[in-house]
Amino acid sequence: MIGENARLPFQLLAVEVPAWNRDLSPWDADPVFGKAGFGHGAADFLRQILSLCDDGGKTYVLGGYSLAGLFALWAATRTDRFAGIAAASPSAWFPGFSDYLRENPVKSRAVYLSLGDREEKTKNPVMATVGDRIRLIRDILRDQGAQCVLEWNEGNHFKDVPRRTGLAFAHFLRRV
Repeated sequence: MIGENARLPFQLLAVEVPAWNRDLSPWDADPVFGKAGFGHGAADFLRQILSLCDDGGKTYVLGGYSLAGLFALWAATRTDRFAGIAAASPSAWFPGFSDYLRENPVKSRAVYLSLGDREEKTKNPVMATVGDRIRLIRDILRDQGAQCVLEWNEGNHFKDVPRRTGLAFAHFLRRV
């Protein structure tokens, strides 16, 4: 998927996330499903990521799916290391994130957002806000001057995750 869209050679680096809810969360938040809440380990995890992106001659795109997509958006407010942010089905429902983003502009030039067309059709009241939140985030990013694309995919949050993640990164490889 990604390689089919690349015009130049590229290297993909996948980083293991030891504790998903802690390491990808910018601040503490109550659970919205299950019993596990969210930690505030994103700053430490970002330092680890940045240590892998220290070649000034390379172009870096940071991205991920779900909470990793939210982490990528948050990371873009903290550093200008990333030319692009590939946020596939990011956890846009995360408490306080759209307000945070409004006050802390992204430093990346381009942002790709995507969401499944059924993700906002859930009985969980917090998760059901994801559609409105992703539209709001798109508007905030555009108002901040970022080149922002929002694409809709068929299905709920769990449909075609590898494909949708690949499309997010391929978006930037088509632009090179």
